[in-house]
Amino acid sequence: MHLEKFKNALLARRSEIEQLNSDSKGAADTVALDQSTVGRLSRMDAMQAQQMAQETARRRKQQLQQIESALGRIEADDYGDCYKCGEPIEEARLKFDPAGTRCINCVED
Repeated sequence: MHLEKFKNALLARRSEIEQLNSDSKGAADTVALDQSTVGRLSRMDAMQAQQMAQETARRRKQQLQQIESALGRIEADDYGDCYKCGEPIEEARLKFDPAGTRCINCVED
């Protein structure tokens, strides 16, 4: 298995997510509830956008944790084995998701 290729893919994805987090930093900020400055519908739109931004930030944080975990498995020479059954994860599956932790059989269970 080409660990360096997977490590580079994980590092690139981590960098991409960190850049996205940096670009959307203010999107999840608190929405002002002052009706004199913002209309009710605009405020509702802003609150909806805030909720979507918070969920996106939560998902990105989870992805970063999965990437860090995969990088740790590479360093520990434990990368590419299914954590459930211990069998090797197919290389095609790791190409699709380098942070994957389970083989296709265990994912389907």
